[in-house]
Amino acid sequence: MAACLRPLFLAIISLLMISSLTRSSEGAGIAVYWGQNGNEVSLEGACRSGYYDYVNIAFLVSFGSGQTPELNLAGHCIPSPCTFLSSEIEVCQSLGIKVLLSLGGGSPGTGRGPILASPEDARNVAAYLWNNYLGGQSSSRPLGDAILDGIDFDIELGSNLYWDDLARALSGYSTPERKVYLSAAPQCPIPDHYLDTAIKTGLFDYVWVQFYNNPPCQYTSGDPSKLFASWDQWAPYPGVNKLFLGLPADPQAAYSGGYIPPEVLISQILPVVQSYPNYGGVMLWSTFYDQNYSRAIRPYVNGDPLTYTTKSVKKSHAVA
Repeated sequence: MAACLRPLFLAIISLLMISSLTRSSEGAGIAVYWGQNGNEVSLEGACRSGYYDYVNIAFLVSFGSGQTPELNLAGHCIPSPCTFLSSEIEVCQSLGIKVLLSLGGGSPGTGRGPILASPEDARNVAAYLWNNYLGGQSSSRPLGDAILDGIDFDIELGSNLYWDDLARALSGYSTPERKVYLSAAPQCPIPDHYLDTAIKTGLFDYVWVQFYNNPPCQYTSGDPSKLFASWDQWAPYPGVNKLFLGLPADPQAAYSGGYIPPEVLISQILPVVQSYPNYGGVMLWSTFYDQNYSRAIRPYVNGDPLTYTTKSVKKSHAVA
């Protein structure tokens, strides 16, 4: 009997392995923000850690409406340009990591926030980003000759107008040879004040929702119900392609809560969110705070097909 069952057992294991590999190829992984603390690991060091699949260089804090574009990378390079990062970006990309430039941020910094004055202004900003950070040409590229993979929208200040126009203009630069990837980092309350219209274009490859600093829709100690209810709303939301769970990597990384201990994330949260077909992974703020968090959760972000079956996950979600 055992000899007869062995081929069947091997076939099942093979299918489970294929399922796991397929999930990984669909892009489930860890995204992180880098650039807002001069004491954090270098960009190359973050990529070589093996924990991240996407790195957002943060932030281009002001642009548009006649403003001189300002790249603020805290203590890494003041002022820009930061052309030494070009070789580090290329190392990250050689490791299969997508590197994006993040627009905006949640701190006022030295500017008045990004403001787009009109659809034409949005198209001009897209041209600036294309020529200075993406596949175009400029004599003054702030990050050097490296070509970034795309643009991240983390708009939390300034105007809430014309971000959809910017997304369309940037998407228009994609070619069959080189895609311009777009991501968005809205707050978890729906609709997001700044990015709702842009997200609904459906042009964003990744939406990493900030489930922190937002008590109505974040995890609180021992109670994931608000987080689950918000995830239920975001998963089918118009324009959301790949949905990521945005979290602080340390309690100190969030001023209004939302931190989830890694053991709780692994045992209670990931089994639920992974059951949704557009689950994309986890986003962390930020490399400075991420001392051991990504290392702890990395093996579980893609899900274990032996443990996280759709049936058992949905049952546990119903109980919660």
